[in-house]
Amino acid sequence: MALVNDAPERTPERTPERAGAGAPARFTHDAPGTPEAEWAGWPGLHDVPGLDWTGVEHVLVLAAHPDDETLGAGGLIATAAARGLPVDVVVATDGEASHPDSPTTTPAALAGLRAGEVREAVGELHPRAHLHRLRVPDGRVAGEVAALTARLSRLVRPGTLVLAPWTDDGHPDHDVAGTVAARVAAAAGARCLHYPVWVWHWSHPGDVRVPWSRGVRLDLDAGARGRKAVAMDRHVSQTRPLSDRAGDEVLLAPQVLEHFTRDAEFFLTAGTGDGTGDGTGSLPAEFFETFYAEHGDDPWGFEDRWYEQRKRALTLAVLPRPRFRAALEIGCSAGVTTVELAPRCGELLAVDISASALGRARERVAAAGLGHVRTRVARVPQEFPGGRFDLIVLSEVAYYCDRADLDVLVARLREHLTDDGVLVACHWRHLVAEYPLTGDEVHRALRAAPGLEVLAHHEEEDFLLDVLVPGPAVSVARAGGLVP
Repeated sequence: MALVNDAPERTPERTPERAGAGAPARFTHDAPGTPEAEWAGWPGLHDVPGLDWTGVEHVLVLAAHPDDETLGAGGLIATAAARGLPVDVVVATDGEASHPDSPTTTPAALAGLRAGEVREAVGELHPRAHLHRLRVPDGRVAGEVAALTARLSRLVRPGTLVLAPWTDDGHPDHDVAGTVAARVAAAAGARCLHYPVWVWHWSHPGDVRVPWSRGVRLDLDAGARGRKAVAMDRHVSQTRPLSDRAGDEVLLAPQVLEHFTRDAEFFLTAGTGDGTGDGTGSLPAEFFETFYAEHGDDPWGFEDRWYEQRKRALTLAVLPRPRFRAALEIGCSAGVTTVELAPRCGELLAVDISASALGRARERVAAAGLGHVRTRVARVPQEFPGGRFDLIVLSEVAYYCDRADLDVLVARLREHLTDDGVLVACHWRHLVAEYPLTGDEVHRALRAAPGLEVLAHHEEEDFLLDVLVPGPAVSVARAGGLVP
């Protein structure tokens, strides 16, 4: 399962569309990492509350690769066995890309070897557990989201406790698997917890990128610890060299394995929100502050990428009127769209959750001499600006909300849109593991909002662009008298 070939350092670099404020853009499995002694001495782990088993009738553990299940949740599987709970273990890939430069074996041979290892490991943890191998290509879980969703949906039910890799663990397969599991669990009314694997390696005690405030711990008795140790030893291809030749080196070195020999396992809650709109699962301001700090003033390439330039031009072109009285731009970031939108508006209020990004936006606005543009730090929907607007631009921002916050946001948009107002929404469609929602989910919710009708809809593989207005929707030509 180590970070080789199918991992961030060997796959194309994590671009800002995928990268988040969690794992660094690049790290390697054989780098020194954070010693276990530092984690063991950190009081923050001791403050994490214990796992509540109330209502758990069934356990489902999702692994991106063989050995994830043992490293991240082996003690929990063994504990579930002792409690008499049924367990399903779903392994997405066979981990055939773990040794891409091996001179002694092939990916096909590795797949067969690791399939046998995971069968033995799961058998040690829970003799009656059901193992499901999906055989997704190693390193390509993102391309099999539909198949993974379908299989999990058949296994998850109310009363299931779902365990999956953390959605910002740093390995693309881990991140996507965790995201899919959380969504399936939420749809089924089940509970989802995420187990960190590579976090222990690249992170450090007190790291704000890891939400330990949403953590739970499971203390392991001697029996669970023993079964986990035996199960870990079954993953021979990962814990020992394949041979003494270059390319066959050990992948899970002793300093990495040490993180998984503790007397407790730690999990992070899925953070999907509880329906109150308190933003429990929405991305916080710290996510963006860290992101800007790591990736610079323009991490999405608003200024330089033709993709962004074209999308911005389409967004402005789709506006059904040449001028608007009072406009609101939600999620203005560094203000690139703001300065292009401003000439179409009598007044424009641009808001963003990130103070760093807004500082850059203010500089842009001032340099352009746009005195009618105001900027404000605001967490939307909790701090939705007062007043009503005849134009609201919602671009590349609503998928940062959890489901509860999105519902509140949709209601606020309708409430603050004038009777002749226009709502323009544009969002990236590809799966981003760190985001609570997808662009498609956002636009489905917007199009289903009571009192709003679709005036224009543009769809590409990469993004959706919708123009919504209070009904009835009247075309531009009809409003201009060109059509009776």
